[in-house]
Amino acid sequence: MSLRAVIDSVEGREKRLTVFDPPTDDAVAELREYFASQAVRIEEGTTDSDLSGYVVLSDERDDEVLAAVDLGRLGGDVTVGPGEQSAFAPILEHLDETTFTSYDLPQMMAATREMEDRAWRAGTGELHAGFQRVGAIRAQKGVYEDLASKDIDVHAYCAPSDETPAIEDVTLHEEDTEEIRTSWFVAFDGAGDPSEACLLLAEERGDPAERQFYGFWSYDPSVVATVIDHLHETYAVPA
Repeated sequence: MSLRAVIDSVEGREKRLTVFDPPTDDAVAELREYFASQAVRIEEGTTDSDLSGYVVLSDERDDEVLAAVDLGRLGGDVTVGPGEQSAFAPILEHLDETTFTSYDLPQMMAATREMEDRAWRAGTGELHAGFQRVGAIRAQKGVYEDLASKDIDVHAYCAPSDETPAIEDVTLHEEDTEEIRTSWFVAFDGAGDPSEACLLLAEERGDPAERQFYGFWSYDPSVVATVIDHLHETYAVPA
C-alpha cells in the first residue's frame, strides 16, 4: 500500500461539530474558520439538555458523541493545529483519522512537533520522517541529532541530492520516488506502547509555491504500523 493509498483510505471520514445554543453568531463563525481545513461539518442546534451552551463533536457514521467543550471556556483562546494546548484539546484528540486540507507550513510543523515529542519522551523506539527535499533536512538537522542521541532508531527520507548533510546516528534514505518527493510524514512506533504510536501523513498538492498539504494524523497503532511496514518493505529499512 502506497502512502497516497493510506491517505485515500481515511478520506471522507467526516465528523460533525454541533454548537448548541450559541451565545452569538460570531461563535459559530469562529468555529467554522477554525476547522475550515478539516473534514468537520459545523452545525447549529438547540437543546433542553445539559449540552446547552456546549460544542459537541460526534461521528457521522453512528452519531456517537466523542467530545464536548463548554463554549464559556473558549474565551477567544483559539489556536491552530493538532497537539497545541487550548480549550479545543478534547476535540482535537478525536480528530485523528479525519483528513485535513490546505495545511500550510506552520500548521504542518506544529503537527510534526507533536509526533517528535512523543518519540523524545519515550527515548526509544523507531521514528521515520519524510522531508521531501534536502533543504528541509538541513533545517531540522539539530532536532534529529537530538532525537538520535537517545536510544531511538531514526530514519529520514528525502529526494536525492548532492548536498545531503550527514546527521549523526540518523539513517538517511535518498529515494527517487514520487511519494518521497511529495509526502511529509512522521511515524513513531510507540516503542512497544501502542498508546504512544502516532502518525502524521500528508501529501503536498496544488501550486508548489503555496506549499499546501492534504492528509491526516492518527494515534491508531495499526495505521501507524501500516505506514512503517510500507517504508520497511519499499525502502529496504532493516527490521
